[in-house]
Amino acid sequence: MSTSTITESAPQTIRVAVQPPLAQTTAEEDAIFQATARGNRSGTLKLRGVPSFTDPYKQRQWMREHMAAAFRFFGKQGYGEGISGHISMRDPVLTDHFWMNPYAKHFSSMKASDLVLVDSEGYVVEGGNQAAINEAGFMIHSEIHKARPDVVAAAHTHSIYGKTWSAFGRPIDMLSQDSCNFYGKLSVYDDHGGIALAQDEGIQVAKALGKDNIACILQNHGLLTVGRTVDEAAWLFTSLEHACHAQLLAEAAAANGLPKKIIPHDVAQFTADAVQNTHNFFTEFQPEYELVVEESNGRVLE
Repeated sequence: MSTSTITESAPQTIRVAVQPPLAQTTAEEDAIFQATARGNRSGTLKLRGVPSFTDPYKQRQWMREHMAAAFRFFGKQGYGEGISGHISMRDPVLTDHFWMNPYAKHFSSMKASDLVLVDSEGYVVEGGNQAAINEAGFMIHSEIHKARPDVVAAAHTHSIYGKTWSAFGRPIDMLSQDSCNFYGKLSVYDDHGGIALAQDEGIQVAKALGKDNIACILQNHGLLTVGRTVDEAAWLFTSLEHACHAQLLAEAAAANGLPKKIIPHDVAQFTADAVQNTHNFFTEFQPEYELVVEESNGRVLE
């Protein structure tokens, strides 16, 4: 976790809207999350999951650090392609604002201080890096944040396996346990209107994502994932990218006469019920977060 001591003071002219904790879960949901690990016999050693904050400015800094780390992870995975690709994150202080990556900045060199704060109309405001953002990225992400108040972060890039599988305009099959991360929570946007420079394209993408899905395959375009934390959105993106890679390999084998075995509904649902938890998906990303911090000697947090 971040050890940053950076603090910020609230501007005197801005009304602060404090976000609720990043992830509120029921006792039943926590029990499901805790069941993925084993602690001591007394039951006091538990998984931490998503932290909560009482100070929205400390929450903002923590979120920015994790967002920058998500970009560096994406850079390591080779998800960058020129100016394409973006992550957005709802601000915990000004809840109709969100953070985005600056235009033409390589994912692999991103720092928390590089991130840009934009208002509800996509204009850059004070409080973050004073740099331009990708217009198409705003058009897609802003409509998702409007349509889905539960979404804190959304991720989209032109990753090679995701955009290749998207050409089929169909969801992935349940070929492995990892594919079940998306069982019943994956949609397809089966119309591609070209580069999203108009609001209508963003509205259609948000509509295709639906009310409670965690991911959407954008036909002839790529992948989109969302989460209650940027960590969750980033982990789901790489998980779906891997699932698309596996699907393409399986389809190539099937084309040569090897039949696919699909995980049956009851098994896929059982697996999904165990893993489709915002604390679980957040925790899945933490090894990558910690490695990025270590490899960058903490620069990602600056």
